[in-house]
Amino acid sequence: MDYIPITQEGLEKLKEELNRLKTVERPKIIKAIEEARAQGDLSENADYHAAREKHSFIEGKIQELEDKIARAKVIDKSQIKGDKVVFGCTVRVRDEDNGKELTYTLVGEEEVDLSKNHISVKSPIARALINKTVGDQAEVSTPRGERYLTILEIKFE
Repeated sequence: MDYIPITQEGLEKLKEELNRLKTVERPKIIKAIEEARAQGDLSENADYHAAREKHSFIEGKIQELEDKIARAKVIDKSQIKGDKVVFGCTVRVRDEDNGKELTYTLVGEEEVDLSKNHISVKSPIARALINKTVGDQAEVSTPRGERYLTILEIKFE
């Protein structure tokens, strides 16, 4: 079983979502199924079929979250140090094609937030940067061709 690297904050968000699904969404949909069932003939009852479909979706999501939580390996970002790009670090790079500077934080797949430049440690950019140091150049394969990123700074926050 592969583990999922995640921060403590990311794990707490998964647990909160699981709790919400179990304590709010599941009871709500079970009630909707009961109400639809009370309407009579189930073969032509659109409300019943829609509620059953939503119930299936919620149960699938609950299973998915339980699996992710079971496989989660919490990485304490405060314990990460060194001079190489690794999970949890923030890295500032320069795109050599256009000279633009970009900053990324490498996080677990469940913590990706592109609005904050939090990218998955499994993304093509992160995979190219992993284990590199300041001054190294990383080659990233993209649909539009190769990009070259030079590492300017690595921070552990």
